[in-house]
Amino acid sequence: MIYSVIVDLSASEVDRIYDYKGEGYAVGTRVLVSFGKRQTEGYIIGEKQTSDCDESKLKQIIRPLEDFPAISQQLLQLGSYMRSEYHLRWADVLRLFIPAEMRGSRVRALSKQQICLATDDSLDIILNSLKPNATMQRDLVTFLYLNGATLAETLNKEFGASALKALKDKGIVSSQQIVIRRTPYKDLAVGKADKKQLLPAQQHAVDTVLSNRQGRFLLHGVTGSGKTEVYLTVIERIVQQGKTCIMLVPEISLTPNMLRQLRERFGDTVALLHSGLSVGERYDEWLRLKNGEAQIAVGARSAVFAPLENIGAIIIDEEHDSSYISDFNPRYNTLDVADYRAKQNGALLLLGSATPSLGSYYMAQKGQLQLIEMPERINKQPLPKVEIVDMSWETRRGNRSIFSSLLKQRLAETIQAGNQAMLFLNRRGYSSFLMCTKCGYVAKCTDCDVSLTVHRDDNMLKCHYCGKRFYMLDQCPNCKQRSFRQGKIGTQQIEQLLKEMFPDVKVLRMDADTTQTKESHGKILEAFRNGEAQILVGTQMIAKGHDFPKVTLVGILDGDQSLHHSDYLATERTFQLITQVAGRSGRDKDVGTVVLQTYTPTHYCLQLAARQDYVGFYRKEINLREAASFPPFSEILRILYTGEKEKDCIDLLTEQYAELTDLKGKYPAAFLYMDKMRCPLKRAENKFRFQILIKLQKDSLKQLIPQIYAVCDGKKRSGVQVSVERNPQNLS
Repeated sequence: MIYSVIVDLSASEVDRIYDYKGEGYAVGTRVLVSFGKRQTEGYIIGEKQTSDCDESKLKQIIRPLEDFPAISQQLLQLGSYMRSEYHLRWADVLRLFIPAEMRGSRVRALSKQQICLATDDSLDIILNSLKPNATMQRDLVTFLYLNGATLAETLNKEFGASALKALKDKGIVSSQQIVIRRTPYKDLAVGKADKKQLLPAQQHAVDTVLSNRQGRFLLHGVTGSGKTEVYLTVIERIVQQGKTCIMLVPEISLTPNMLRQLRERFGDTVALLHSGLSVGERYDEWLRLKNGEAQIAVGARSAVFAPLENIGAIIIDEEHDSSYISDFNPRYNTLDVADYRAKQNGALLLLGSATPSLGSYYMAQKGQLQLIEMPERINKQPLPKVEIVDMSWETRRGNRSIFSSLLKQRLAETIQAGNQAMLFLNRRGYSSFLMCTKCGYVAKCTDCDVSLTVHRDDNMLKCHYCGKRFYMLDQCPNCKQRSFRQGKIGTQQIEQLLKEMFPDVKVLRMDADTTQTKESHGKILEAFRNGEAQILVGTQMIAKGHDFPKVTLVGILDGDQSLHHSDYLATERTFQLITQVAGRSGRDKDVGTVVLQTYTPTHYCLQLAARQDYVGFYRKEINLREAASFPPFSEILRILYTGEKEKDCIDLLTEQYAELTDLKGKYPAAFLYMDKMRCPLKRAENKFRFQILIKLQKDSLKQLIPQIYAVCDGKKRSGVQVSVERNPQNLS
């Protein structure tokens, strides 16, 4: 038999199918093969009787790497789709479908020795066979008799290795190797969920979704409207029919709460997949889904590739979130991938959000998605009152603090009432830069064209692009003076200021710096939910999906921070972020308040966000998009050139730009815009960055996208990487 193999090497030069000989292998199996002068791993993606190559020169597959096909036929089909749709290499796509540590055999099932009694005799008979002074042996036997089979490591720790060995030698106990499952968040407090009575709006949503088991739905419900219960009920009905489900949330920080609710409802049939798990946990959870031991996959973006068969529903919560779009290799849009998998399985696709992306809502208006509205909170409570504070006016009256007078007052009132507050600032660290006031020197990363952020916790300067760390400066390296000014305040400094303002109040902080360990997200959120702190400060990690009944105040600091980015998505993102974080307030009996601090209080985005008027915002913004021919009325392509040698990047870009100009000459009406330029972030991770931006008519995509990909695959230059993004979320 001839097998079509993709070698597991991420390089364009070897991105093609190779033929190998072998017998008895299943398609989807990972194998070890000879490639050139070395051995490497590969994936069997097909089989055939004959090869176009000289079969006498074909090499034999050395051996399989697992005793089961790691990648299903469905996922191989998905890989083929992603490769052509997003201009990806085979190896990069196939790696998405397995835990990374399976490559190189860096993870395997965990087995441990288990001890049990080797006789059915009564306890008295066994004890009488032992010497009266063999205390540890007698205690160990008694323990096993009462508790049953136990891990050897537990018995060794409790009773000593010599006692266990002696009982083995006497034939009183026996051992066997058992596989131990590594369970993420195993200490997560879960109970048995009570059966909830759906409210009319929730019941209508569930009935609508289940009326078309292959439908595409957009659930637009205000914050606190009970969308999660709709998701859980839909999953319950689908699983009852013997089908499987995928439930996606946008961020790892949201997985503990969703996992808790799913475990309460569905027990051990739920498996968690995301990059924050330990190596062993991720492998074991993946294997449970692969073997059919778990029927529900929950996680962030990567869970869309869960190795499930017979999928009945794919649900994407907070579908508007930009984290669903991978902006590094391999680049892909999770919503597109989910739609493809749903079609493969004849499954329903349910997107949900309080602030849907303009693209999704536009599709709903055009009938491509069925729109379901949930306009009220489940407890009939009004949406929180948003008070907009003009920080320019605060500055004019002498308040140079990041806290407005109103926010200070509302914080004091909230603490006095025994309630909780959340403060949102989408900027971590202590301050955003360090500048010498004498000569103007700004501390920058040596590998990236960005200023370093001050972090007071460990007294370091950090690059938020590449992660590089530098010692704090005590004098300017340029003029040797000791006069520094710091930039905009970050969450670290907010936490410190709050502790100074309210010394008796416990403050928690949640950002990328405080959530570096595996279970830190869950611990911070659990502590806040249990009332161990009255104030939670955080970045966008706290902005969506969380439900804290005691939170009656939300403070939004620098509310217009993202509004002025040179990006057509800036207004939409700002509206979504403000609406989402405002929705954390007043979700129980007490009315919620939001203090929105801004320097542009009259901007339509902030005014509409304050009223939580999504439809009003959509109408305003979609008209602007249509007038400017921005998505969803066009497609934006970004061709990115990165390399350590600036000249090589420029030369390759120039050559390919000339070919694209010829293509534009053939289809002038299809190209709405095309230009070449340096990226705003000129250098990152010691690589120079250039780009070509193209805006295309929607109806020309099928014809032009393959031709543009062909140009990018054409001329090559060593050391320069070319990648293509479709409708990129970040143009920097």
